[in-house]
Amino acid sequence: MDRLFLALGALSALVSVAAGAFGAHALKARLEPDLLAIFETGARYEMYHALGLVAVAWAAQRWPGPATSGAGWLFVAGTLLFSGSLYALALSGVRALGAVTPVGGLCFLLGWALLAYAAVRGT
Repeated sequence: MDRLFLALGALSALVSVAAGAFGAHALKARLEPDLLAIFETGARYEMYHALGLVAVAWAAQRWPGPATSGAGWLFVAGTLLFSGSLYALALSGVRALGAVTPVGGLCFLLGWALLAYAAVRGT
């Protein structure tokens, strides 16, 4: 499981860097400033949680168990829902997609809580 989360974290970091570069170069002249800021927020939070997945990979070696793996899957789900909805909102302009974003944020919060629990309990 640790190798899977490390691979997912590395791939997510790759996507985040590519999205950031795409936003800074290709989208800067094409999007309104508020939509560009939304896109950049998606890229920033994807990177944060890519690094979180790397931390989960490390933690999975020390404290394997459901809390650690649950944290990793919540980071993956949160990235897809939070960053994915922000990318889609910015590129499409469909503001209703923003309704999905808080669900991804909740996944992030629960993931961090489970990672903390795994560290304290060692499970």
